[in-house]
Amino acid sequence: MELIVGNTRLSPVDMQLTEEGVVAEVSGAELASVLNATHGGRISVELFGEGMPARPMSVAEIRMHGASSTVTLHYAGEAVVLN
Repeated sequence: MELIVGNTRLSPVDMQLTEEGVVAEVSGAELASVLNATHGGRISVELFGEGMPARPMSVAEIRMHGASSTVTLHYAGEAVVLN
């Protein structure tokens, strides 16, 4: 599974799937890209991989702690089929 914010592929330290979406641990520039997507409004966030098409996500929660942060993302619509 991969998180893609705008045109940037994130490499979370840890990522857990939930019924509503995903919880990912990010830091540094990756956290900045999620914050920009949250407050900019024009940057897409998508979950991609493991045989499924890209799925739009919305940021539900950001918890900052120490050197990394936990971002909770919820599904925000149907998967995008690219063929």
